[in-house]
Amino acid sequence: MPSDFHEVRFPLDVALRGSGGPVRRTEIVTLASGQEHRNSRWADSRRRYDAGLGIRTLDALHTVLSFFEERRGRLYGFRYRDRVDYRSGPPSQAPAPTDQAIGTGDGANRVFALAKTYGGGPQAYRRAIAKPVAGSVRVAVNGVELAAGAVSCDPATGRLTFAPGAVPPPGATITAGFEFDVPVRFDTDELSIDLAAFTAGEVPRIPLIEIVP
Repeated sequence: MPSDFHEVRFPLDVALRGSGGPVRRTEIVTLASGQEHRNSRWADSRRRYDAGLGIRTLDALHTVLSFFEERRGRLYGFRYRDRVDYRSGPPSQAPAPTDQAIGTGDGANRVFALAKTYGGGPQAYRRAIAKPVAGSVRVAVNGVELAAGAVSCDPATGRLTFAPGAVPPPGATITAGFEFDVPVRFDTDELSIDLAAFTAGEVPRIPLIEIVP
């Protein structure tokens, strides 16, 4: 990520009550016969969230306002925890070193990028993971978990770097398990809060959008 990204996480207690998920852009042309031609405009999905649903108290609102000001509105990106999709496997299971296929060794390459694959067929979608949670990454080569010091992970980029003496041999399967955040930014430069509506139960809208690496 460029220098306009802050390696801080959006308030977790608010994020856990937010809403949102992946968005894709598909063009659909309907012919005179009624048949459709469909074309995907984006190669990757992009996530959108509304964090306003997680704000239930004035103190939580104050915390988010402070976070917004520190990020200068849309200027600086930050981390966001998607409670539905924040682990290499299902949310209910702790990451295992064999969760996700990362790459295949060639005996020379020491650097590999984390990724998560959705689906198991020929149309499976592979998503780059750029913001792993520090200390959560576990790596295995041919199913055997590596000891500490054999491989490191940069939490700001999601890149694995193997130590010189632990380079995966040719044909070796590299897998990893991890927790991760979504790189996002505010999708507005203005937060307009109606306190009368808020105390009556109406929550503010706080839109967030994923930053594409």
